[in-house]
Amino acid sequence: QVRLVESGGGGVRAGGSLRLSCVASRLTMYSYSMAWFRQAPGKEREFVGGMTYDSVDLEYAASVKDRFTISKDNARSTAYLEMSNLKPEDTAVYTCAAAYRNLRLRDVKKYDFWGQGTQVTVSS
Repeated sequence: QVRLVESGGGGVRAGGSLRLSCVASRLTMYSYSMAWFRQAPGKEREFVGGMTYDSVDLEYAASVKDRFTISKDNARSTAYLEMSNLKPEDTAVYTCAAAYRNLRLRDVKKYDFWGQGTQVTVSS
C-alpha cells in the first residue's frame, strides 16, 4: 500500500528555517502532484503549497509565498518543503498529500494519499 511519511519538523525560533521531507513508498512520484497542507490547533486544514506531477506548476498560499519552497525528487520519491523566515503563526501540523496527475492543487478532495503529519512549532 502507498505510504507517505513526513519528517523534519520540530521547534525553531522565529526567523529560523526548517526543511520538511515527505517520502513516498509504492508510489511513482513523477505521476503524482504533491502538496503540503497544515492545520493549527482550533483551525481548519489549509493549503500551504503544491507542485503538479510534471513539476511545471507551483502554487503557494499567500501567507507563505516568498518564504516557503516546494520541490520533489522523483528518483528519490521524496517531496520537500523548505521553510524560511518562520513565524509563530506557521506553527501547525504539516502534512503532505499526493494526487494522481492532479492540476487542481488547492482542492483537498483531489488528494488520494496523505501522510500522518509532522509538528512544526515556531516560538517568538
